[in-house]
Amino acid sequence: MENKMNREIIVDYYSDVLCVWAWIAQPRLDELARQWQGRVTVNHHFVDVFGDAHRKIPERWGADDGYQRFNEHVRHCAEPFDASAVHERCWLDVQPRSSAQAHLLLRAVGLVAGAQALANLALVIRRAFFCEAQDVSDMELLLELAGEARIDVQALRDSLRDGSALAAYSSDLRRAADLGVRGSPTWILNEGRQTLYGNVGYRILHANIEELLSHPEDEASWC
Repeated sequence: MENKMNREIIVDYYSDVLCVWAWIAQPRLDELARQWQGRVTVNHHFVDVFGDAHRKIPERWGADDGYQRFNEHVRHCAEPFDASAVHERCWLDVQPRSSAQAHLLLRAVGLVAGAQALANLALVIRRAFFCEAQDVSDMELLLELAGEARIDVQALRDSLRDGSALAAYSSDLRRAADLGVRGSPTWILNEGRQTLYGNVGYRILHANIEELLSHPEDEASWC
């Protein structure tokens, strides 16, 4: 039997950079990394929630005042979470057209600089939007943020130009559909046997991971 102390848990984390619930979930990602260092690996993937934000928000929240109502909704959702501040003008002064640009750039970062750089820049992009109300659908802004993070911008441009970043993003979307991912954020554990979706508290994540770590690899968790 495999030594339980040496087991590693893989979490496939699906999110949309413009999703407020993924922004709220960020401290839980940070705590996972802190508490389970070396035993839990989070693989970041992206799902299309705000791929066409200029259609989605007016259709869901109203053609006349949809952005104002959505701004109020986003700020209300984040209000109880001190670590997840939202700029008062979020979705008002700047209204990103699509999260797909950021997802595409992040997939390029994964190819060029690796998984940790991808995770780090995803947080930078979320902060730029939710804390500073910047337009993170602007590819030049995204490349500027990547450059500030000391990621090779020319290599990113090459990945965007030759289609490799797009292929990786397409793979994310296809895999999300295959797994039945319903939205953002979604946590996939135990090789797809367990799905946690939405505003999942850290204690629930902790309990699921602890249960998986306590079982042999060939036995499905009861969680």
